[in-house]
Amino acid sequence: MSLNQIERAQGLRVRSTQDLAGGLFMILLALIAFVFAWELPAGTLRQLGPGMLPKAFAVICGALGLMLVLSSLRYNGEQLSGWSWKGIFYALGGACLFALTIRGFEIGPIRIPALGLLVSGPLLVFFAGLAADDRRLKELLIFAVAMSAACILMFKYALSLPIPLAPWLLGV
Repeated sequence: MSLNQIERAQGLRVRSTQDLAGGLFMILLALIAFVFAWELPAGTLRQLGPGMLPKAFAVICGALGLMLVLSSLRYNGEQLSGWSWKGIFYALGGACLFALTIRGFEIGPIRIPALGLLVSGPLLVFFAGLAADDRRLKELLIFAVAMSAACILMFKYALSLPIPLAPWLLGV
C-alpha cells in the first residue's frame, strides 16, 4: 500500500487534538463576538461605524479558527493536554490589576488611587510575564518598561486617547 492510499483510507481523522480544540475555541469566540456586535452598524469603509472592528475581528478570528481545525485533520501535532492554571491566573490577574489601577476605584473602605498608564502598564506586563516558566526578572522588567513606553507614545500621544498618564504625579 502506498502512502496516498493509506491517507485516503484513514479519511478525516483528527491528528492534532490541541489544534482542533484551539480552532473550535476561536470559532466559538468569533460567534460570541459577532452576536454581541450584531446590533452595531458597521458603516462603510469611508465612514466606519462602531460595529466594524468587532465584526471584522469576529470574521478574522472565525476564519483562522476554521483554518486551524482543517490543519488539525491534515497535519500531525500535539495531543490536547491539561490546562496551565498558572498562565490563566497571571494573564487574567494582570488584566484585572490593570483595570483596577489605571483609573483607580473605591468600594467602601477599600480605595485604590488612580495610578495611570505610567505605573499600570509596567505592572500589567510584569505580572502577566510571571506566567512564563523561563522568565528572567531583569529581562521582564526591561520588557515591561519598553512596552509601556510604546503604549504611552501610541495611545496617549499618537492617538490622543484620554488615558491618564500619571495623575498622582502630573495630574494628567
